Amino acid sequence: MRSTRLLVRHEVRLLVSLVLWVVRRTDGTRSGRAFGYAGGQGAMMLGFGFVCLVETIAMSVLLRDWPTAHAVLLFLDVYGIVIVVALHASSVVRPHVLDVEGGSLRIRRYVHVDLRVPLERIASVRRELRMTHERADGELDVEVGSQTTVTLELTEPVTHVTFFGRRKEVRVVRFHADDADGLVRALGQARV
Repeated sequence: MRSTRLLVRHEVRLLVSLVLWVVRRTDGTRSGRAFGYAGGQGAMMLGFGFVCLVETIAMSVLLRDWPTAHAVLLFLDVYGIVIVVALHASSVVRPHVLDVEGGSLRIRRYVHVDLRVPLERIASVRRELRMTHERADGELDVEVGSQTTVTLELTEPVTHVTFFGRRKEVRVVRFHADDADGLVRALGQARV
């Protein structure tokens, strides 16, 4: 039951992101400076949406003689396209946020990841392009398009809560930012 509740909550948050995208609003950026990450995946999401659209048309043609199956699959296919667009929208409306006054960096990805890192816990920050990521204890890789561009090393671990609620202590966080150099500079200035 808990998993079902989490999945429904996830779908609702994606659809809210779609609405925010349409009305050109962002989520959680009032108190800080936003750093986007959607540029690293835009072409991939467009391609995925196009493939879903082609599949929807093909299935519609193939199932035209079976109205019930056609209606069910048409609904599922259109909903799938909406979810693909909503995933991209969530990455646009939920950017990373550097809140100097609040003393934190908020690292996000879609509606799946929302990690707050206190600025005083950042030991070092560097621009580092990585295309491969091996899982390791105490590390969190928030990839976009299979790459990360910023690496944070922490003095103390922070708690990352996974999609299904598991807690994980992390000391190294790697994530993607479209303006990685600007984010690294801003973090350097904020830590001084």
